[in-house]
Amino acid sequence: MIHAATGRNLDTASALETQCGAMYSETLSAHTTYHQQSSAAVETRPRVWLITGYIRICYSTIRCSSGFGRRLVTSALARGDRVIATARTVDDIKILSSPNLNVLQLDVTAGFEVIKARLDQAAKIWGQIDVLVNNAGVGYLGLLEEGRSSLLEKQFKVNVIGTLDVTNAALPHLRASKSATVVMLGSRSAYRTERAGLGFYSASKAAVHSLGETLSVELAPFSIKVLIVAPGSFKTEGIYGQKFFTSNSIPAYDELRNIAMKRFSAVPGTQKGDPDKAMEVVVDVVKGEGKAKGRPWPLYLALGDDADEGIRQKSTKLLRHVDEWGDVVRSVNFDT
Repeated sequence: MIHAATGRNLDTASALETQCGAMYSETLSAHTTYHQQSSAAVETRPRVWLITGYIRICYSTIRCSSGFGRRLVTSALARGDRVIATARTVDDIKILSSPNLNVLQLDVTAGFEVIKARLDQAAKIWGQIDVLVNNAGVGYLGLLEEGRSSLLEKQFKVNVIGTLDVTNAALPHLRASKSATVVMLGSRSAYRTERAGLGFYSASKAAVHSLGETLSVELAPFSIKVLIVAPGSFKTEGIYGQKFFTSNSIPAYDELRNIAMKRFSAVPGTQKGDPDKAMEVVVDVVKGEGKAKGRPWPLYLALGDDADEGIRQKSTKLLRHVDEWGDVVRSVNFDT
């Protein structure tokens, strides 16, 4: 009897889903032109950017980090836009002097209600938020068995939960904008996952990419664009400044852990990516200028030749699987 009732509910749900799906498809279709239109459609009014993770900590006795956030701020301001730069702490931060820049304290791990209150406050500065850049993030290095779920939770709390909380808190203001964009800072590590020690970080960035893909569909009816940025290796990557997790060392992993630690410690200073060029391209895409002029809107924006290589290798591997195992893959449907 339970199964029968469940079956009727599912049939009803299916019918409703079909009806609603058709209506939703029409809504999406109405916005397809907007999302596929050339990035050359440039607005003249200043946009208001809210950028998380402008800088982690910068005391007067410590040199400010030169991350993606600072470069985004600089580029957006240089093009006549307004910026609300957020950071976990703003005490003694050295920032650019500009009437178009405001700095706001924001901890992306504070929880939705706290974040919403801060973003509501931010929106009152210039009466709007047009571009949200989810730049705040951290990378924890460690082997999966040694780091356990506790390190995964710590990683996801910033990169995934924090990103979703900030995005959800900003959406009421973005919907009110005439031209809104959500930028998700992902990573080529979302595709290049087969590296010992990078599992926690890679998993979080893969989740960020997945959230961005779903958001691109859910936000289409509101003409809100989504851009998933997947940078390769740049000299700003804070992940290499994190110590490798060794608090739960398992002797069986000693050799592998040492190899991974040496590999990651050798990276800083060898990255080929120019962060200035990368963030200029991001602003180009959002504004439909420069290298983005005349091009269709990209859901994904890979940056760096290593990002290009990582995507191609992942795609090739998956295609090889369905080529070699295709008969098995397609052999599990019900017989007709």
